[in-house]
Amino acid sequence: MMLPPDDAEFLSRAGYTWRTFEEGGTLNVEVSNFPLPDGLSAKTVTVLFRLSPGYPDAPPDMWWVIPHLTTAGGGVIQATESLEIYDGRTWQRWSRHLDPSSWKAGVDGLESYIRLLRTELTAAAA
Repeated sequence: MMLPPDDAEFLSRAGYTWRTFEEGGTLNVEVSNFPLPDGLSAKTVTVLFRLSPGYPDAPPDMWWVIPHLTTAGGGVIQATESLEIYDGRTWQRWSRHLDPSSWKAGVDGLESYIRLLRTELTAAAA
């Protein structure tokens, strides 16, 4: 399974440091040094997107981060309490689910999903 060329081009054009790996029949996209808004417990994270075999027709579901995040004051962020192991590392799962009608197959990809990620990070930091 390979990352669609549009996604690889976007990640590179945006200046992200990224890599892919397969695990359990899932394509994983790891983005390092992803910048965070003020108000969270770290300045950057490594983000993991797990893409199903149906991607890009099917949207990504959730994302995972290292280090595990809280608010800057130590508060727990809703729906981030689960930890999962991928690539031998423990990731904090951000349980966020798209409304199925909000994903447009053939149009949406990691660029639009990262916009959602940024929106959720900003809300968590507020």
